[in-house]
Amino acid sequence: MTVQVSNLFDNIWQQYLTVTPSANQIHQLLGNGKEVINDHVAYRTFDIEKVNLDKLASHLLTIGYTECGQYDFAAKKLTAKHYEHSDNTMPKVFISELRVEEFPADVQNIIRKLVAQLPDNISDREDFLYSGRSWKVSSSDYQTLLATSEYAAWLAAWGYRANHFTVSINHLDNFDCIIAVNDSLKEAGHTLNGTGGEVKGDEVVKLEQSSTLADKAMVEFSDKSMEIPSCFYEFAKRYPQADGELYTGFVAASADKIFESTNAVV
Repeated sequence: MTVQVSNLFDNIWQQYLTVTPSANQIHQLLGNGKEVINDHVAYRTFDIEKVNLDKLASHLLTIGYTECGQYDFAAKKLTAKHYEHSDNTMPKVFISELRVEEFPADVQNIIRKLVAQLPDNISDREDFLYSGRSWKVSSSDYQTLLATSEYAAWLAAWGYRANHFTVSINHLDNFDCIIAVNDSLKEAGHTLNGTGGEVKGDEVVKLEQSSTLADKAMVEFSDKSMEIPSCFYEFAKRYPQADGELYTGFVAASADKIFESTNAVV
């Protein structure tokens, strides 16, 4: 089972690197040539039946993952769940979905038009979690979405791929605090997401998080090519609970700010 999980995330990682070249540099910087344990991987989708959160999660449930938490992001109109594997060295997976019906009609129409281009069984594809964008979208529709929901615009442009990977600071040999990680990243020339402060969360909520700003990459829209934010790298330090076990959940207030790592301007 863990071989299946490893193979899946190897494929997801390789796809992620194609538009996130900084991740390789950061991997080397923090891992110093050794393996880096991923705390979690995140996905975005729409709450439309064909591609909803549960459709993405089904790929995880068949390889040993279980649902372990639910979250609501009222301002961004998102619902999310996270999943954990019985082998805790395998990454947790955080999947969010946009509540499409809570948006204006023009935004809804664009999103429904995109999803309508997909076959009904698109989520059955073995490679669905790293299949990329299978619909056509114009730059003007992208801009319309961007004006209302950066989340929707990013998903329209990039499709199904990891939005970010996350380094587990707890498993690093050369670092034991998030400040040291952040300082090393900045010294190496990486820009961090400063929304809500460079460090989101604290020891009280049992989780500290930081992230780079997304790399930029070219996207082929139906009418022209544009360079837009792609994916980013996150860093997480978890703290023990009263029972001594590390907290494995997520903090909605922090995750809300992490989402903004793909904003064009943060």
